Amino acid sequence: MNPIIEVNDIEVKYITGDLRNIGLKEFFMKKLTRNYRVENFMAVDGVSFVLEQGDMLGIIGTNGAGKSTLLKVVTGIMTPSRGSVTVNGKIAALLELASGFDGELNLKENAYLRGAMLGYTRKFMDEKYPDILAFSELECFEDRPFKQLSNGMKSRIAFSIASMVEPEILILDEVLSVGDGSFQHKSEEKMREIIQNGKATILVSHSIAQVRRMCNKVLWLDHGKQIAFGDTEPLCDLYEEFLKTGKLPEII
Repeated sequence: MNPIIEVNDIEVKYITGDLRNIGLKEFFMKKLTRNYRVENFMAVDGVSFVLEQGDMLGIIGTNGAGKSTLLKVVTGIMTPSRGSVTVNGKIAALLELASGFDGELNLKENAYLRGAMLGYTRKFMDEKYPDILAFSELECFEDRPFKQLSNGMKSRIAFSIASMVEPEILILDEVLSVGDGSFQHKSEEKMREIIQNGKATILVSHSIAQVRRMCNKVLWLDHGKQIAFGDTEPLCDLYEEFLKTGKLPEII
């Protein structure tokens, strides 16, 4: 059986220094005089993993570890500077939930706008909108200008719209932490329903308890480098120890 996702020695490199954001004339002058500084920043450096049918991968690591950059490579938003990604299935990615809304429109108008951005038809939205509104628990705010809603409310309606998808491969970036505790539990259960009908799922989360509950595999990144890939429980134990001591394990 072919892997659902196969990532092989991925590298994402950003070029920083004096040759960025300057005019053409200044660029040539610096090149001619060799009066410039160029540095390479490795956002992701040498990451490899394979997901099979039914796998749910949790990607863990502190801020700046390269988690979101890696997701963008897997979804095809970014092209790696080295390595390859093979994906066998249709991907739906729930990234940056609260972006892409118009503050001047009301909640319902924004729901239809977001649906269109996700590729939903007007007919689909007409059918699903009552369910979206009910799931978000924002019926009383339907006609409220979006800019007047709290960030939690915005994330809840965004999650409710996005969860209408039926993908083969689902990618989640910190989207199960929206709303209060009750809504977080409900959103997690909704994702379980979608996951059970799909091929594979990737979850980025700062909640190790959530990773333990939902994932059977873990990828640990630190400053772009792969620390480990394997079974959930032993890697989560090692990661929590790292958070306490600040010391990376020598061998995993």
